Amino acid sequence: MHNIGVIFRRELMSYFSTPLAYVFIVIFLALCGAFTFYIGGFFARGQADLEAFFYFHPWLYLFLIPAVAMRLWAEERKTGTIELLMTLPVAVAVAGGDGYIRLRLVLPPLLLLLLLLVLLLLLLLLL
Repeated sequence: MHNIGVIFRRELMSYFSTPLAYVFIVIFLALCGAFTFYIGGFFARGQADLEAFFYFHPWLYLFLIPAVAMRLWAEERKTGTIELLMTLPVAVAVAGGDGYIRLRLVLPPLLLLLLLLVLLLLLLLLL
């Protein structure tokens, strides 16, 4: 289990060392807001529920998670560390699941930021 933590920390630090991680965060937040408020009709419904928010989440994950995972695997091949990753005493399924684990760690703060954005928008609408 220690090997997974080492791989996870290394991958997470390398991912946030480039501006691409922050670009994905901004894209995720912008798309969540657009899908929830404009396409989902959050304000038009007249009720305070998050059905529109959660309705579009699988579609966002369908496009964003593979894009991030493909970039990370391509970067491993480009830097030549894919051989090291494949020869570590960790199963391939676990190494491939590292991207999933990383995104599960990154997405909750994104959702918290989105919640703060929603609260800010509601506060501005009430003023």
